[in-house]
Amino acid sequence: MSKLPPAINLTSLLTSMEVCSNEIIGGLLLQRPSLYDSDQRDMFCFYLFPGTNKDNKVYKKEMIFLLDISGSMRDAPLEQSKYAITASLSKLNHGDLFNIIAFNGDIKSFSASLELATEETITNATEWMWDNLVAKGGTNLMSPLKQAIDMVSKTSESVPLIFLITDGTVEDETDICNMIKCSLVDGDMNSPRICTFGIGSYCNYYFLQMLAYLGRGYYDAAHDVDSVGDRMQRLLDNALSPMLANVTLDTLENHESYELYPSRIPDLLSGSPLIISGRYQGKFPEFVKARGLRADLSTYVIDVKVRKITDTHLERVCARMEVDILTAHAWLDQNTHMEKKIAKMSLQRGVPSEYTCMILVQNSKVKRTLKSLLLDEKRSKPMNQKTICLRNISVGFGNLKATAENLPPGIEDVKLNEAVKMVMKAATSCYGFMASWGCWRCLLQTWSQVKNDQCALAIAQLCTALACLEFLDCCCDLCDSCIDLCQ
Repeated sequence: MSKLPPAINLTSLLTSMEVCSNEIIGGLLLQRPSLYDSDQRDMFCFYLFPGTNKDNKVYKKEMIFLLDISGSMRDAPLEQSKYAITASLSKLNHGDLFNIIAFNGDIKSFSASLELATEETITNATEWMWDNLVAKGGTNLMSPLKQAIDMVSKTSESVPLIFLITDGTVEDETDICNMIKCSLVDGDMNSPRICTFGIGSYCNYYFLQMLAYLGRGYYDAAHDVDSVGDRMQRLLDNALSPMLANVTLDTLENHESYELYPSRIPDLLSGSPLIISGRYQGKFPEFVKARGLRADLSTYVIDVKVRKITDTHLERVCARMEVDILTAHAWLDQNTHMEKKIAKMSLQRGVPSEYTCMILVQNSKVKRTLKSLLLDEKRSKPMNQKTICLRNISVGFGNLKATAENLPPGIEDVKLNEAVKMVMKAATSCYGFMASWGCWRCLLQTWSQVKNDQCALAIAQLCTALACLEFLDCCCDLCDSCIDLCQ
């Protein structure tokens, strides 16, 4: 099996440039597809950086927190969510409006309408939330989400934002997405932005991503309970600081065929770059214009330089984002043709997906130089080729049964799997410098047996990093003593 190229993070790639600007800057990268690409349309990647100008007028905001208080949210998930909401309320400006809607089988609202973010109302809302919101009951999302959408005003002077926090899966997720499609209007300033945050391993993360795509918002998740507070606060802080709304890119409509990932461009936030990738047929001019609305409702226009690149594999840079977006659409539309397309992308670009699995094939070649340094020649012997189907590291489409039973996030972490203990035992038998790391061949075989989602994900990330340094090949060739333990 050929080695996969190391994953490339677009944010890291683009921010490696030394940029010192008070204004928004951007660029558009073009590249031809490879001969093996299943989509032979040209690729592009459009990005905007927010700059450092803090003197611009601030958007007036209408903020609604949708908080899951079902039984599975008890203890840490609900407490950390309350802390994050409390911190966000304190950052609202005078003139902003807000409300808190909690849901399980029923709906509890702080107020029947949006309230001004005064010191008094924020104090009252905080006390109400801590005194009245207790985790119990089931999960019903459709009704509170409808209520939140109806509650935001229809004026064009503010940016409405709905922030959804949940740890479960519901049966009517497809109906909810279709309802959102009908409720939200593209191109309107007062169309609610939807940001979603998932907790634990029982959420349907593709449903939450789809809600964010439809609402031109952002999505994040905490798979382990300990990281809920930090990750949620980061997403909330970014969501509360838009710099440019209703972003559009000129000339796209002039192309015969184009596709955007995501199809609805989210707002540019002060805390992170805006990155959009896509495919097209046709030609781009030397410069294109990107437009958006500032807080004072004036139109901001920036000339974006178009550059053709050959030294960076753009399809790999954007692979993770595109696979996630297409998977969310395939799930919503139950599109088997798109599932096959995602599987091809996954294989060609080396990105895990819901429709592919990773297979480890033992490499029988001998690295003689390293072998002579680290092993006695008498210990070396040819190894029969073995194929191991590794455990799926994708996030899945939620767990209705666990949600219905109100299983709290992290309950699957209570007891370590016996397979993990095998890794620790194998580590003591490894030779040379690998002794302090453990045998990665054993680790990979163990991965295929691990039932713990968080543990499997951590092992997958570790193995991917080591693969980039060719440690896996080295260990498979050198560590004969661990083979017996693995078998």
